[in-house]
Amino acid sequence: MMQAVFADLLGLAEHRVRVIAPDVGGSFGIKIHVYQDDLAACALAILLGRAVKWVAGRRESFVSDIHAREQAIDVEVAADGRGVVSAMRARITAAVGPYSAYPRSSVVEGGQVLRLLPGPYRIRHYDGALRVIAQNKVITSQYRAVGHPIATAVTESMLDLIARDLELDPAEVRRRNLVRPEELPYTSVTGNVYDSGSYHAALDRLLAAADYKALRSEQATARASGRHLGIGLSCFIELTGPGAQFYGVGGAPISGQEGATVRLEPSGAVTALVGVTNQGQGMPTALAQIVADELGVDVDAVAVLAGDTALMPYGGGTWASRGMPIGGSATLLASRALAAKIRGVAAVLLEAHADDVVLAGGRAGVRGSGRGLSLAELARTVHFRSNELRGLEPSIDATVHFTNAQPWTFTNGAHLAVVDVDAETGRVRVLRYVAVDDCGRMVNPALVDGQIAGGIAQGLGGALMEHCAYDAAGQPLCGTLMDYAVPTAADLPALELHHLETSAPSIAGGFKGAGEAGTTGAPAAILNAVNDALAPLGAMVTEQPITPERVLRALARIG
Repeated sequence: MMQAVFADLLGLAEHRVRVIAPDVGGSFGIKIHVYQDDLAACALAILLGRAVKWVAGRRESFVSDIHAREQAIDVEVAADGRGVVSAMRARITAAVGPYSAYPRSSVVEGGQVLRLLPGPYRIRHYDGALRVIAQNKVITSQYRAVGHPIATAVTESMLDLIARDLELDPAEVRRRNLVRPEELPYTSVTGNVYDSGSYHAALDRLLAAADYKALRSEQATARASGRHLGIGLSCFIELTGPGAQFYGVGGAPISGQEGATVRLEPSGAVTALVGVTNQGQGMPTALAQIVADELGVDVDAVAVLAGDTALMPYGGGTWASRGMPIGGSATLLASRALAAKIRGVAAVLLEAHADDVVLAGGRAGVRGSGRGLSLAELARTVHFRSNELRGLEPSIDATVHFTNAQPWTFTNGAHLAVVDVDAETGRVRVLRYVAVDDCGRMVNPALVDGQIAGGIAQGLGGALMEHCAYDAAGQPLCGTLMDYAVPTAADLPALELHHLETSAPSIAGGFKGAGEAGTTGAPAAILNAVNDALAPLGAMVTEQPITPERVLRALARIG
């Protein structure tokens, strides 16, 4: 994407622009935008005829990188005496900064909130409106789980209010409103098609894993002793693996497809060239596993290369949890295509039918016989003795491009947080966190755990401490990470992670993506837990981050 944008804005042919993205230690959406500083560096390089480097310091980063999450939502819901929600009305006011980000726009986050507020629930009447406001603050745009944490926190808070007003259990209110398995695929009131999911199963698994009834009993005991213990739930959906429909229809130069080239080297090793890049999420490992499984080779025999427009097949990169759904599917299909070619070559060399050739252990063998040859022997024949192929094309590489036929696929999850609120200081301590996530087919459970855990940490940070503060004149007050608090291991409990696997019907490998689920579910669970703790005191927090000051302010309003 950056290659195309830079070529266009600088008046160059695309082949004259080469973008190399080495391993990046995190991204979270910030790096998918086109920044003026990048363009200025390129323009200066052309003007001066020499290399130009732009390195942002921490303070420069605070005022040049996009910000996000500044929205105010006025929301109303209607529910019957059983807690079944029938209607929702929402008025969203979203800050965008002085102008819109390019090329993704600063309006998308607000649009996502507008689209996602009904969540995984069977709400049939919805009236939503979005208003954006320009400000003399840093530009806003798309950050990890775009709009999802805001929409989820708002809707989940409303369900807890319903439960509190009707004296119902919050878990039961959710159960009565969640989309049912027999209703899938389900078209939401905002037009989203939930292609698959495990909404009730995720909630049930969460309640069992957390021993919810015992938790409520422990809470009652704690309250009797004067402690303010809160339990918060959140059920959520996440849009992942976007198809070309999402950006393409708007004319934005953002690719909804992904390409992968897989080739067998003369040594018998395998090289995969992919468009999705590694940003600390272990993408090369997961893709290597897919290739190895399809070709019957050891995972260590597979090299995955990415991040260079001069070498890789065209693709959209890593964002919107599309690495596995789109990039993984392209890699899977390319590997299958290469496997078919290898079986075809082996059939000629072994005088067998291609359907009888089995790939395993780095060899191509004939089923039911002892005949076979190593992939290294096969590759050397193709590369150096192609005359033995009897006219067969000497090709042992394959390129496949994949796109989601649907606008999105949907992952889902259910999270639970237990917090202790100090009414004297306003401090919130997270005592326990349990998460159930369904990201479709998992390639590497350890990597999925890492994505979920990192997302939860980021969500807790946004819920409790992370804040881009400004003074009255619009000057940012954060210049370093001493001013902008990020969570550390000391702020997190041991995370209890559980998984379900519901395959995505429109995705070749059934993958759904796991990159943003933790960030989506955590703020809602924490907000509800804090308000559950404050409920006996008659107080409620409606702003995030939930700083001690805001907790004390909420208590003061009722004091």
